[in-house]
Amino acid sequence: MVYRFGPFELDTDRLELRADGVVQPLEPQVYAVLALLIENRERVLSLGELIEKVWDGRPISDAAVSSRIRSARQALGDDGTRQVYIRTLPRRGFRFVADARVVRAADALEREGGWSGDPDGQVDARPSIAVLPFVLLGRPGPYATIAEALPHELISELARQRWLHVTARGSSFRFRGPDVEMVETGRLLGVRYCLGGIVELAGRRLNVAVELVDTRDGGVVWADRFAGAVDDVHAFRGEMLARILVALEIRIPLHEADHARLAVSANLDAWAAYHLGLQHMYRFNRADNRAAGELFRRALEQDARFARAYAGLSFVHFQTAFMGQAHDLAAEIGLARRHAERALELDALDPFVNFAMGRSFWLEGELEQGLGWLERATGISPNYAQGIYARAWTETLAGDAQRGRADVDLAMRLSPLDPLHYAMLGTRALTHVMQDEPGEAAVWANRAAHAPGAHVLIAMIAVAANALADDGARARAWADNVRKRDPRLGRDDFFRAFPLRSSAHRARIALVFERLGL
Repeated sequence: MVYRFGPFELDTDRLELRADGVVQPLEPQVYAVLALLIENRERVLSLGELIEKVWDGRPISDAAVSSRIRSARQALGDDGTRQVYIRTLPRRGFRFVADARVVRAADALEREGGWSGDPDGQVDARPSIAVLPFVLLGRPGPYATIAEALPHELISELARQRWLHVTARGSSFRFRGPDVEMVETGRLLGVRYCLGGIVELAGRRLNVAVELVDTRDGGVVWADRFAGAVDDVHAFRGEMLARILVALEIRIPLHEADHARLAVSANLDAWAAYHLGLQHMYRFNRADNRAAGELFRRALEQDARFARAYAGLSFVHFQTAFMGQAHDLAAEIGLARRHAERALELDALDPFVNFAMGRSFWLEGELEQGLGWLERATGISPNYAQGIYARAWTETLAGDAQRGRADVDLAMRLSPLDPLHYAMLGTRALTHVMQDEPGEAAVWANRAAHAPGAHVLIAMIAVAANALADDGARARAWADNVRKRDPRLGRDDFFRAFPLRSSAHRARIALVFERLGL
């Protein structure tokens, strides 16, 4: 990375200070002091911090630090009176005050004729993101570190998401302050997205605003605000991190799909085809499911080792069997399993891959085996909302409705705009059915069946829940809805899709369907 200010360039890759392209000789400690001041130019560095980071905390005199500051000023043509570049703030420390702009080392090399682009000529097509240090407003006292701690934790968590390329902290944290220009930052770091934020302490409340920007055009993809009590900062931080991670998991693929839709279809790369496939995949109808499968296969034609595309195909075949949309359901279940196994061979640490493997066991009633894979998915990514929902569904059908309810509530809290939100609501209804709470079951089932995207099997949950709650009129209305949408659907299809372990509850629901002609 190169910092450019006035006639100077500080090159952190070559460890050089250049003036009009000419290298200026600096002692190592003088260079280290100057680099530290420039990299932290948005704030004052105390004497103690300089000693800790430049001298590793070894005991040295104040005069030694002053000597290095004086040498740095001399190299810049500055002095203690003018203080154009390095300002001394009595009893507080030092700050670099000149306007410094970050450019890539590659840009400097290009001017010298020494840069020829990517050394191996390969481009990573995955979405890419840089998380920048948040801007700190006010004087938060002991909570000042949160402006760097939050983005640092986000980088660590996002790095576990194998579908996303994440810029390391050492590079993204070079871009600090309220005046960072996202489009230019994206160009310098070579990323499609930048995530920035503002941290403000207002009394005993901590407010954090975050913003995800598409660096190709500067457009805001997603933004949100979080507020919590400063006395409960650790719990607040944990919940905020979880919600940001889930939002990025949903918003970036949706935005990628929107961009891919504008491209000429013949020019779609593997990731563009995959993201378009995701949008069709969650609609649970024959036409969209078929389109999703075609797009995932197109992705695999371009990248035969694309694990998530195989997981997407597994989801497509699972959905075909789940909805009863094929004559040979056993073959569809087998394809769901085989594609999930292939995805695991390619990337066993991807949570979506493990999610697909877990779901492949559902339609054979092998709930315990499915649960093991879903727990692995959420172990890899603890905030993976769809994995938590799928785990809740499995737990509920296996008879542990209390644990299922806790998990589905967590999934809905993490991802209130999830494309499978209607299924989460339906799972919540089933937990009440299993706990013999018919009134509550009916409330949740009606919400689920009315939710956008809810497929016909969700309406069957509403039939059962309302009938068990002795609301015959609503039960009949939902039964009519089911018959209009799919006249062939009946109780056997319901229990194939929802393999309830409790024989008593199966018998009770079966009787309801029989009375209503399903």
